[in-house]
Amino acid sequence: MSIENDLKASIRTIPDYPKAGIMFRDITTLLGNARAFRRAIDELVQPWAGTKIDKVAGMEARGFILGGAVAHQLSAGFVPIRKKGKLPWTTVSVAYSLEYGIDEMELHEDAVAPGERVILVDDLIATGGTAEGAVKLLKSIGADVVAACFVIDLPELGGAQKIRDLGVPVRTLVSFDGH
Repeated sequence: MSIENDLKASIRTIPDYPKAGIMFRDITTLLGNARAFRRAIDELVQPWAGTKIDKVAGMEARGFILGGAVAHQLSAGFVPIRKKGKLPWTTVSVAYSLEYGIDEMELHEDAVAPGERVILVDDLIATGGTAEGAVKLLKSIGADVVAACFVIDLPELGGAQKIRDLGVPVRTLVSFDGH
């Protein structure tokens, strides 16, 4: 079975969540399936195996789970990117667009040293607003953002292209039509 079909089969789709017309792609079923979880992490890591990656940055909250596993596999540090007000040390923040409005995310100002090679990880890329904010935030403290990796792409919403337009390669494992 192809990697895409294998991983797709482990992702639950919940219709009309969080609102009517949305097909929510739930990776908790993938995370709970040891074989699928391992395969997803292996596939996310594969292009960078044997290269120097200093940090893996994960976006709250599923990006923490995936990013922690990717960081472990790459022998890299892990950097949490959190919603405003959740980190205890001096932070830098960026506003980013949500489907309905604006939110802020932040990371510790010393989370990444200038020039460190960083991979950004999250579960899904849709419109790309959150990932775009995260890339800009990382670059603002001097990170060399080597790539952005997601298990799921919703290509019709254009988020992956938005990240590529920032000069950051994007790796996704499965695609779903619609949103």
